[in-house]
Amino acid sequence: MLAIASKLAPTGDSMQYLIDASVYVFRAYYSMPEDMVDDAGNPINAFYGFARFIGDFMEQVTPEYVAVLFDESLSKSFRTEIYPEYKANRDPAPPELKRQFGQCRRYVRAMGLLEHASPRYEADDLIGTLVEHGRRQGRPSTIVSRDKDLTQLLTKDDVFWDFAGKGKLGYEQIPGSFGVWPEQIADFLALAGDAVDNIKGVPGVGKKTAESLLKHFGSLNDIYENLDRVHEVNVRGAKTLAAKLETHRDDAMLARQLTGIACDAPIDDAESAMQPSAPKLGEINALFDEAGIGMALRRQAERVSDIYRH
Repeated sequence: MLAIASKLAPTGDSMQYLIDASVYVFRAYYSMPEDMVDDAGNPINAFYGFARFIGDFMEQVTPEYVAVLFDESLSKSFRTEIYPEYKANRDPAPPELKRQFGQCRRYVRAMGLLEHASPRYEADDLIGTLVEHGRRQGRPSTIVSRDKDLTQLLTKDDVFWDFAGKGKLGYEQIPGSFGVWPEQIADFLALAGDAVDNIKGVPGVGKKTAESLLKHFGSLNDIYENLDRVHEVNVRGAKTLAAKLETHRDDAMLARQLTGIACDAPIDDAESAMQPSAPKLGEINALFDEAGIGMALRRQAERVSDIYRH
Protein backbone atom coordinates (compact mmCIF):
# COMPACT_ATOMS: atom_id res chain seq x y z
CA MET A 1 0.00 0.00 0.00
CA LEU A 2 1.48 3.34 -1.03
CA ALA A 3 1.89 6.01 1.60
CA ILE A 4 -0.05 9.26 1.44
CA ALA A 5 1.95 12.08 -0.08
CA SER A 6 3.03 14.81 2.32
CA LYS A 7 0.94 17.43 0.48
CA LEU A 8 -2.15 15.85 2.04
CA ALA A 9 -1.20 17.42 5.36
CA PRO A 10 -3.16 15.00 7.60
CA THR A 11 -4.96 16.88 10.30
CA GLY A 12 -4.17 14.40 13.07
CA ASP A 13 -7.80 13.43 13.68
CA SER A 14 -7.61 11.20 10.56
CA MET A 15 -11.25 11.58 9.60
CA GLN A 16 -12.45 8.62 7.56
CA TYR A 17 -14.86 9.07 4.65
CA LEU A 18 -17.49 6.43 3.90
CA ILE A 19 -19.26 6.85 0.57
CA ASP A 20 -22.76 5.47 0.00
CA ALA A 21 -22.08 4.70 -3.66
CA SER A 22 -25.51 3.67 -4.93
CA VAL A 23 -27.00 7.06 -4.04
CA TYR A 24 -24.53 8.78 -6.35
CA VAL A 25 -24.82 6.21 -9.14
CA PHE A 26 -28.59 6.75 -9.19
CA ARG A 27 -28.14 10.52 -8.99
CA ALA A 28 -25.89 10.40 -12.07
CA TYR A 29 -28.22 8.04 -13.91
CA TYR A 30 -31.21 10.36 -13.53
CA SER A 31 -29.37 13.67 -13.92
CA MET A 32 -26.95 13.05 -16.78
CA PRO A 33 -28.20 13.06 -20.42
CA GLU A 34 -29.66 9.75 -21.58
CA ASP A 35 -27.98 10.08 -24.97
CA MET A 36 -24.50 9.59 -23.47
CA VAL A 37 -23.57 6.23 -25.01
CA ASP A 38 -20.46 4.28 -25.96
CA ASP A 39 -19.59 3.17 -29.50
CA ALA A 40 -21.86 0.13 -29.15
CA GLY A 41 -24.82 2.28 -28.11
CA ASN A 42 -24.69 1.33 -24.40
CA PRO A 43 -25.60 4.16 -21.99
CA ILE A 44 -22.69 5.53 -19.95
CA ASN A 45 -24.42 8.44 -18.22
CA ALA A 46 -24.40 6.88 -14.74
CA PHE A 47 -20.80 5.71 -15.09
CA TYR A 48 -19.59 9.08 -16.35
CA GLY A 49 -21.41 11.05 -13.65
CA PHE A 50 -20.27 8.73 -10.87
CA ALA A 51 -16.65 8.73 -12.09
CA ARG A 52 -16.70 12.53 -12.13
CA PHE A 53 -18.15 12.56 -8.59
CA ILE A 54 -15.41 10.23 -7.28
CA GLY A 55 -12.72 12.23 -9.05
CA ASP A 56 -14.06 15.52 -7.70
CA PHE A 57 -14.28 14.05 -4.21
CA MET A 58 -10.73 12.71 -4.22
CA GLU A 59 -9.31 15.97 -5.54
CA GLN A 60 -11.19 18.16 -3.09
CA VAL A 61 -10.90 16.03 0.04
CA THR A 62 -7.67 14.02 -0.45
CA PRO A 63 -8.76 11.61 2.29
CA GLU A 64 -6.33 9.59 4.34
CA TYR A 65 -9.00 6.92 4.92
CA VAL A 66 -11.87 6.26 2.52
CA ALA A 67 -14.20 3.44 1.46
CA VAL A 68 -16.82 3.24 -1.27
CA LEU A 69 -19.69 0.91 -0.35
CA PHE A 70 -22.18 -0.59 -2.81
CA ASP A 71 -25.36 -2.62 -2.53
CA GLU A 72 -24.79 -6.07 -4.00
CA SER A 73 -28.52 -6.45 -4.48
CA LEU A 74 -31.34 -3.93 -4.26
CA SER A 75 -33.82 -6.66 -3.28
CA LYS A 76 -32.00 -9.18 -1.06
CA SER A 77 -30.31 -8.90 2.34
CA PHE A 78 -30.69 -10.31 5.83
CA ARG A 79 -33.68 -7.97 6.17
CA THR A 80 -35.64 -9.83 3.49
CA GLU A 81 -35.14 -12.97 5.58
CA ILE A 82 -36.87 -11.20 8.47
CA TYR A 83 -39.52 -9.51 6.31
CA PRO A 84 -39.84 -10.70 2.68
CA GLU A 85 -41.77 -7.54 1.72
CA TYR A 86 -38.81 -5.32 2.61
CA LYS A 87 -38.18 -3.04 -0.42
CA ALA A 88 -40.59 -5.20 -2.45
CA ASN A 89 -42.23 -2.01 -3.72
CA ARG A 90 -39.13 -1.04 -5.70
CA ASP A 91 -38.73 -1.74 -9.39
CA PRO A 92 -35.55 -3.64 -10.30
CA ALA A 93 -32.74 -1.62 -11.81
CA PRO A 94 -32.93 -1.59 -15.62
CA PRO A 95 -30.28 -3.66 -17.47
CA GLU A 96 -28.50 -0.56 -18.75
CA LEU A 97 -28.03 0.65 -15.17
CA LYS A 98 -26.88 -2.75 -13.85
CA ARG A 99 -24.15 -2.74 -16.50
CA GLN A 100 -22.99 0.68 -15.37
CA PHE A 101 -22.92 -0.37 -11.72
CA GLY A 102 -20.29 -2.90 -12.74
CA GLN A 103 -18.28 -0.20 -14.49
CA CYS A 104 -18.54 2.05 -11.43
CA ARG A 105 -17.21 -0.66 -9.15
CA ARG A 106 -14.31 -1.41 -11.49
CA TYR A 107 -13.50 2.29 -11.63
CA VAL A 108 -13.42 2.64 -7.83
CA ARG A 109 -10.96 -0.26 -7.57
CA ALA A 110 -8.82 1.20 -10.36
CA MET A 111 -8.76 4.51 -8.47
CA GLY A 112 -6.98 2.71 -5.61
CA LEU A 113 -9.93 2.83 -3.21
CA LEU A 114 -11.60 0.23 -1.02
CA GLU A 115 -14.72 -0.96 -2.86
CA HIS A 116 -16.97 -3.42 -1.10
CA ALA A 117 -20.41 -4.99 -1.36
CA SER A 118 -22.05 -7.95 0.33
CA PRO A 119 -24.82 -10.38 -0.70
CA ARG A 120 -26.17 -10.30 2.88
CA TYR A 121 -25.56 -6.78 4.12
CA GLU A 122 -26.62 -3.49 2.56
CA ALA A 123 -24.25 -0.59 1.98
CA ASP A 124 -25.73 1.06 5.10
CA ASP A 125 -24.53 -1.90 7.19
CA LEU A 126 -21.06 -1.84 5.62
CA ILE A 127 -20.87 1.87 6.45
CA GLY A 128 -22.04 1.17 10.00
CA THR A 129 -19.40 -1.53 10.38
CA LEU A 130 -16.64 0.84 9.26
CA VAL A 131 -17.96 3.62 11.51
CA GLU A 132 -17.58 1.26 14.47
CA HIS A 133 -14.16 0.16 13.24
CA GLY A 134 -13.07 3.80 13.09
CA ARG A 135 -14.31 4.44 16.63
CA ARG A 136 -12.16 1.59 17.89
CA GLN A 137 -9.21 3.38 16.29
CA GLY A 138 -10.25 6.72 17.78
CA ARG A 139 -11.20 8.03 14.34
CA PRO A 140 -14.46 9.86 13.49
CA SER A 141 -16.39 9.33 10.27
CA THR A 142 -17.86 11.49 7.57
CA ILE A 143 -20.72 9.60 5.91
CA VAL A 144 -21.11 10.76 2.32
CA SER A 145 -24.75 10.17 1.38
CA ARG A 146 -28.20 11.66 0.92
CA ASP A 147 -29.92 8.86 2.86
CA LYS A 148 -31.24 10.12 6.21
CA ASP A 149 -31.28 6.56 7.60
CA LEU A 150 -27.49 6.75 7.92
CA THR A 151 -27.68 9.68 10.33
CA GLN A 152 -28.46 7.17 13.09
CA LEU A 153 -24.73 6.33 13.08
CA LEU A 154 -23.58 9.80 14.08
CA THR A 155 -22.03 10.74 17.39
CA LYS A 156 -20.64 14.15 18.31
CA ASP A 157 -17.49 14.05 16.14
CA ASP A 158 -19.08 12.52 13.04
CA VAL A 159 -20.44 14.29 9.97
CA PHE A 160 -23.21 13.55 7.47
CA TRP A 161 -22.30 15.05 4.09
CA ASP A 162 -24.50 15.30 1.03
CA PHE A 163 -21.56 15.98 -1.28
CA ALA A 164 -22.42 18.44 -4.08
CA GLY A 165 -25.89 18.64 -2.53
CA LYS A 166 -27.21 20.10 0.73
CA GLY A 167 -23.84 20.10 2.43
CA LYS A 168 -22.70 18.90 5.86
CA LEU A 169 -24.59 18.21 9.06
CA GLY A 170 -23.11 17.45 12.45
CA TYR A 171 -24.69 15.54 15.31
CA GLU A 172 -26.25 18.65 16.88
CA GLN A 173 -27.86 19.68 13.57
CA ILE A 174 -29.72 16.43 12.90
CA PRO A 175 -32.86 17.25 14.98
CA GLY A 176 -33.31 20.49 13.06
CA SER A 177 -33.28 18.63 9.76
CA PHE A 178 -34.96 15.34 10.63
CA GLY A 179 -36.95 16.05 13.81
CA VAL A 180 -35.19 13.61 16.14
CA TRP A 181 -31.68 12.88 17.42
CA PRO A 182 -29.46 10.44 15.50
CA GLU A 183 -29.90 7.69 18.09
CA GLN A 184 -33.69 8.03 17.65
CA ILE A 185 -33.77 7.74 13.85
CA ALA A 186 -34.28 3.96 13.75
CA ASP A 187 -37.06 4.18 16.37
CA PHE A 188 -38.66 7.06 14.48
CA LEU A 189 -38.77 5.02 11.25
CA ALA A 190 -40.13 1.99 13.12
CA LEU A 191 -43.02 4.10 14.44
CA ALA A 192 -43.79 6.28 11.42
CA GLY A 193 -42.84 3.74 8.79
CA ASP A 194 -40.62 4.22 5.76
CA ALA A 195 -42.46 4.04 2.46
CA VAL A 196 -39.21 4.05 0.48
CA ASP A 197 -38.23 0.70 2.03
CA ASN A 198 -41.82 -0.63 2.30
CA ILE A 199 -41.77 -0.55 6.11
CA LYS A 200 -45.27 0.04 7.45
CA GLY A 201 -44.61 1.13 11.01
CA VAL A 202 -47.57 1.67 13.35
CA PRO A 203 -50.81 2.59 11.53
CA GLY A 204 -52.08 5.97 12.65
CA VAL A 205 -48.69 7.16 13.87
CA GLY A 206 -47.33 9.73 11.46
CA LYS A 207 -44.08 11.67 11.52
CA LYS A 208 -45.24 14.40 13.89
CA THR A 209 -46.69 11.91 16.36
CA ALA A 210 -43.54 9.79 16.23
CA GLU A 211 -41.40 12.89 16.85
CA SER A 212 -43.56 13.90 19.83
CA LEU A 213 -43.49 10.43 21.35
CA LEU A 214 -39.72 10.21 21.08
CA LYS A 215 -39.24 13.72 22.43
CA HIS A 216 -41.39 12.81 25.43
CA PHE A 217 -40.12 9.29 26.17
CA GLY A 218 -36.74 9.04 24.45
CA SER A 219 -36.90 5.65 22.74
CA LEU A 220 -39.23 3.04 21.29
CA ASN A 221 -38.66 0.73 24.26
CA ASP A 222 -39.41 3.52 26.72
CA ILE A 223 -42.64 4.31 24.87
CA TYR A 224 -43.80 0.72 25.21
CA GLU A 225 -42.77 0.59 28.85
CA ASN A 226 -44.96 3.64 29.53
CA LEU A 227 -48.10 3.07 27.46
CA ASP A 228 -50.18 4.16 30.43
CA ARG A 229 -48.64 7.65 30.09
CA VAL A 230 -48.93 8.07 26.32
CA HIS A 231 -52.10 10.12 26.79
CA GLU A 232 -49.91 12.85 28.32
CA VAL A 233 -48.25 13.58 24.97
CA ASN A 234 -49.62 16.67 23.27
CA VAL A 235 -50.66 15.16 19.94
CA ARG A 236 -53.96 14.71 18.16
CA GLY A 237 -55.65 11.47 19.15
CA ALA A 238 -53.52 11.01 22.27
CA LYS A 239 -56.35 9.26 24.14
CA THR A 240 -56.50 6.39 21.64
CA LEU A 241 -52.79 6.31 20.82
CA ALA A 242 -51.84 3.79 23.52
CA ALA A 243 -54.37 1.29 22.17
CA LYS A 244 -52.97 1.68 18.63
CA LEU A 245 -49.43 1.17 19.87
CA GLU A 246 -50.40 -1.92 21.86
CA THR A 247 -52.34 -3.43 18.96
CA HIS A 248 -49.38 -2.98 16.64
CA ARG A 249 -46.59 -3.71 19.12
CA ASP A 250 -45.32 -6.66 17.04
CA ASP A 251 -45.35 -4.52 13.89
CA ALA A 252 -43.28 -1.84 15.59
CA MET A 253 -40.74 -4.33 16.91
CA LEU A 254 -40.47 -6.01 13.53
CA ALA A 255 -39.97 -2.63 11.86
CA ARG A 256 -37.25 -1.80 14.38
CA GLN A 257 -35.28 -4.86 13.27
CA LEU A 258 -35.39 -3.48 9.74
CA THR A 259 -34.63 0.19 10.41
CA GLY A 260 -31.57 -0.36 12.59
CA ILE A 261 -28.18 -0.52 10.88
CA ALA A 262 -26.05 -3.60 11.51
CA CYS A 263 -22.45 -2.84 12.46
CA ASP A 264 -20.96 -6.33 12.32
CA ALA A 265 -20.58 -7.08 8.61
CA PRO A 266 -17.39 -8.94 7.68
CA ILE A 267 -14.87 -6.65 5.95
CA ASP A 268 -11.35 -8.04 5.66
CA ASP A 269 -8.33 -5.93 6.55
CA ALA A 270 -10.39 -2.76 6.82
CA GLU A 271 -7.69 -0.60 8.38
CA SER A 272 -5.15 -0.91 5.58
CA ALA A 273 -7.75 -1.27 2.82
CA MET A 274 -9.22 2.15 3.64
CA GLN A 275 -5.90 3.86 2.96
CA PRO A 276 -5.93 4.91 -0.71
CA SER A 277 -3.20 3.91 -3.10
CA ALA A 278 -2.31 5.69 -6.34
CA PRO A 279 -4.83 5.17 -9.16
CA LYS A 280 -3.95 2.52 -11.73
CA LEU A 281 -3.98 4.78 -14.75
CA GLY A 282 -3.70 1.94 -17.27
CA GLU A 283 -6.86 0.29 -15.93
CA ILE A 284 -8.68 3.61 -15.80
CA ASN A 285 -7.77 4.46 -19.39
CA ALA A 286 -8.88 1.00 -20.51
CA LEU A 287 -12.25 1.53 -18.79
CA PHE A 288 -12.61 4.97 -20.36
CA ASP A 289 -11.62 3.60 -23.78
CA GLU A 290 -14.33 0.95 -23.45
CA ALA A 291 -16.91 3.62 -22.54
CA GLY A 292 -15.72 6.22 -25.03
CA ILE A 293 -14.92 8.76 -22.30
CA GLY A 294 -12.64 11.63 -23.26
CA MET A 295 -9.70 13.42 -21.69
CA ALA A 296 -11.19 15.46 -18.84
CA LEU A 297 -11.72 12.53 -16.45
CA ARG A 298 -8.40 10.96 -17.51
CA ARG A 299 -6.54 14.12 -16.59
CA GLN A 300 -8.42 14.24 -13.30
CA ALA A 301 -7.30 10.67 -12.52
CA GLU A 302 -3.73 11.73 -13.31
CA ARG A 303 -3.99 14.61 -10.86
CA VAL A 304 -5.30 12.28 -8.15
CA SER A 305 -2.45 9.90 -8.95
CA ASP A 306 0.04 12.72 -8.43
CA ILE A 307 -1.43 13.34 -4.98
CA TYR A 308 -1.19 9.74 -3.82
CA ARG A 309 2.08 8.74 -5.49
CA HIS A 310 5.53 9.33 -4.03
